[in-house]
Amino acid sequence: MYQSEIRDSEITGLFERVQKRNYKKYIYKIIIEKARGYENTVLTFDFPVTALIGPNGGGKTTLLGAAALAYKDIKPSLFFSKSGRFDESMQNWKIEYEIIDRDVRQQDSIKRTAKFTNFRWSREALSRKTRVFGVSRTVPATERPDLAKCMSRKFDVKPSAISTMPAEAAQAVATILDKDVSEFSFLKIDAKGKITLLAGQTAKGDKYSEFHFGAGESSIIRMIVELETMPEQSLVLIEEIENGLHPLATIRLVEYLIDLANRRKIQVIFTSHSNDALKPLPDKAIWAAIRGKLYQGKLDIASLRAISGVVDSRLAIFVEDRFAKMWVEEILRNVSGVAVDAIGIYAMEGDGTAQRVHKDHNINPASVQKSICILDGDSKYINSPSQLIFKLPGESPERYIFNKVLAKLADISGELAVALLRPYEKASEIEDIVRSVANTNRDEHTIFSQIGKRLGLVPEARVKEAFLSLWGRCYPEELKDFAAGFDNYLPKESQEVVLGSKEY
Repeated sequence: MYQSEIRDSEITGLFERVQKRNYKKYIYKIIIEKARGYENTVLTFDFPVTALIGPNGGGKTTLLGAAALAYKDIKPSLFFSKSGRFDESMQNWKIEYEIIDRDVRQQDSIKRTAKFTNFRWSREALSRKTRVFGVSRTVPATERPDLAKCMSRKFDVKPSAISTMPAEAAQAVATILDKDVSEFSFLKIDAKGKITLLAGQTAKGDKYSEFHFGAGESSIIRMIVELETMPEQSLVLIEEIENGLHPLATIRLVEYLIDLANRRKIQVIFTSHSNDALKPLPDKAIWAAIRGKLYQGKLDIASLRAISGVVDSRLAIFVEDRFAKMWVEEILRNVSGVAVDAIGIYAMEGDGTAQRVHKDHNINPASVQKSICILDGDSKYINSPSQLIFKLPGESPERYIFNKVLAKLADISGELAVALLRPYEKASEIEDIVRSVANTNRDEHTIFSQIGKRLGLVPEARVKEAFLSLWGRCYPEELKDFAAGFDNYLPKESQEVVLGSKEY
């Protein structure tokens, strides 16, 4: 199970820093009136490290470019080049900003606008150190034309052209790559020092050049050195943060960026296709961009496929969280004749996100499949069969399932023992543990983990599955009554399917 190196207090502190506007320079809100696929779209940066996720062509880079447009350091053409009559749709693009800049206004945020009219950009750009790390950063040294002259056995540089790795950067790289780079150095190739070649050294003292580095290794070292030497309050934009990195290194890089934001008040916005890049981040730090719409919250990549209309199933079911997903899966397994493998169930991490994604999915002309939304019983949104929104029984899902099984525990304790991977003879002991947890538990979200720990570190997921399966067996009528509300939308094993894109 993933355990972040970032303390909760640091996350809370960064949220509070943004809420109190405790920055000298910070871009807080972007309102895209019109740009590419976006119209009247609002993006807020509630956390100083923000992830933009979504499918290819979903609009992530547009958002990254919109942020860059606010500042003088980045030319508009880097993200929004115009190619003659082929880009006439750029006319009348408009992006508005709410920005903190204490050099311009001490007490409040300021408004700025960027427009594309009369075939050129007109923007009220502000001064702020801004750096873009594009996907080209992971091009191997052997494929870089500017390093071609270094590929020679006669290549050398003067000692004055060799600089050591900064200590802060070396420590950060070691944390991310689990590798000591303190003896690495930079070789200045041109007179101005703009082109450099990395040189490494093994633990045994053997030297080697960047031509023998991994592309991801090289890009991380260069990026970290730049980040550690940037001024405080800078803006950093990163394309596809996971590019060239192992999943664990991706997680560590995002954790490093959170630490950097805490230490040096640097704001970071990055795009990603990786679930790993999202793990260290709180929900409000993540925005999903899908075909001109934005969703705030932690969605996994499988969910993004569903939202965008590209689903390898005939029905999409959007639920609040992973426990609700497990519950709905148990319900479907117990409904006769349902083609379970033709149904995609997606946890949205919140009732608001689930119902909104569901509604957008059904009005999206690209979505061939229908969707339904199943919310927890305590959701503020109403049960609405006409809108294909349904609510699970009870208030708290975890408490409801637990109490239902508890009510029949005397009769099914042996089955529960087996479901929990314990001998049937342990039924009495299992029953005592469950009843003890029922007496002492104060937070329904921890019920199943507490039982698992008392049983000798049985995984929480295993405990949840055991209780859900017993609920399904003990309350078949309740299960069927609930499923009857949306049974007509469930794909059946008996239904005929047209092969190919359409029927002729």
